[in-house]
Parts: sequence; structure tokens; C-alpha cells
Amino acid sequence: MHNHLHLVLRSRPDVVAGLSDEEIARRWLRLFPNRRNDDGSPADPSDADIEMIVGTPKILAQRRRRLSDISWWMRCTAENIARRSNAEDDVTGHFWEGRFKAQILLDELSVLACAAYVDLNPIRAAMTELLETSEFTGAKERIDDIAQLTPASRTHLHDWERASQQQISGWMSPLEIDERDDPTGPDIERSHRRASCKGFLSISLAKYLELVDWTGRQICNGTGASIPADLAPILRRIGLDSCAWCNLIKRYGRVFKRAAGTSESLAQEAKRRGQAWRVIVNCCVLRN
Repeated sequence: MHNHLHLVLRSRPDVVAGLSDEEIARRWLRLFPNRRNDDGSPADPSDADIEMIVGTPKILAQRRRRLSDISWWMRCTAENIARRSNAEDDVTGHFWEGRFKAQILLDELSVLACAAYVDLNPIRAAMTELLETSEFTGAKERIDDIAQLTPASRTHLHDWERASQQQISGWMSPLEIDERDDPTGPDIERSHRRASCKGFLSISLAKYLELVDWTGRQICNGTGASIPADLAPILRRIGLDSCAWCNLIKRYGRVFKRAAGTSESLAQEAKRRGQAWRVIVNCCVLRN
């Protein structure tokens, strides 16, 4: 957006714990290379570069910890944006107003709703009316990559996402969860572009994009139309109808604060923290 950004992040300390010392060094040097190629891409690290990290236990432990630290990731992201913006405006000094805010996503409802809310930000802000023209969103990047596939290839989006071959969106997690092997395993991604290829929702990429596209049209036009039959099971599984779903996306930032989820999930999170939250969720938004 023009003065802020929204991200859905998943920290994977389990992935980092399973990486070798050399892999930790290689991934770190992909993020913070000692040298770059002529096109600006990170140059392959030399054996000496890797040994400099692997051979120093204190530095290695720090790098391993930071590779799954959301605060460190946000610090690096914010610094990069600030440097580029200040260079464009030929100014110096602070760029961001304050520290980032984080909200825990507790269940499938919260993950699906937050992902849709983030992808629909440009539409909600009346910057565009279509997902495929929603600049700087994950949905558009996925759509742009799908557009480059042949019609026959589009019937295998699940395996295609997992292969990390997407030119534009390959840095993001695949959307659909892969539970064909170990459902609790990290499913480590070896391409260095992302931590895991496991996925994060129990719906396909095609169904997700269809749901978000339909939601954006309701928000833009205010039609209150019923949800298509093939999408209805997705919402029924998390206890919502079409009206409640659209209401939730429009009011997401006002409904949820420190954490997001169903009333039951929020109550459990408050108990885990030893805090007495007032868990009030409008029944027009959540039915369960």
C-alpha cells in the first residue's frame, strides 16, 4: 500500500533445526552475499565464505537463530525498503513510524481470512477492481505465473507449485497443504527461494483464487450475492456463510487484535497466555 504493507509470515524453526551447518551458511549468504553478479543477483559463495560462518560456532548459532526469527526478518525487510525510498527521495533519517505489529493466526479460519484480507487490500482501498491488476500482492504474482502455463499444465497446479519453478511467485509458500507424506514434517525446500514447500491451507490454489476473486467482487459492488456452489463447502468447513465471510474480510482489522481465530481458539490462546481476554466475536461474522 502507499504507506504500509501487510504480510502473512510463517516461522519455521523446525526447518532451520534440520539444516546442516553448510546449508545454514549457504542460505545466509543468499540473503546477505559477500559478492554479487553483474545483474545484481547473489554470487555463489566460495568455500572460504562458507567456512567463515561454519568455522565460527558463535556466528553460526546466531545465523541459524536469525533464519527463523520473524523480528529479524522484518528488520531486514524494513531497512531495505527504507534505504530504497530514501535514495529515491534523496533524503536521510527514519522512514517507518514505528515497530511492526504482529498478530497470531490460530486456526484455519484465521489463516484463510488473513490471506484473503491481505490479497484484497488494493481492492478494498479502491485502487483496482481485479485480482490480476492488484499490484504487489501474492495473488497477482501467483496469477501471473499461472498465465504463463499451457492449458494442459494448469490441471496440475498442486505439483507445479511444489516444484518451485514459478518465476515470479516461487519465493512464497505453495498454497495447498501437501499431506501425502508426513503431515507434520517440514517438507524442506532445497531451492533456497523459500523455507518449505508444504503449503498452508487445505484448499487448492485454484479454489483459493476463485474464492478471493468472488469476495473482491462482493466488496466492490456490494451485491450480497450468494457464494457459488463449488465454493460453499470451503466456508461451511470453518463455520461461515457468504454474508458472514464478506463481513469478516471487510471488518478483519476491527474484529481481531492480538490474535485471530474462532471464539474457541481465541479463548484457548488467552488461557495459554494466562490473560483474561474478553472474547467477543459478532455472531453475524462467526457462526461457530
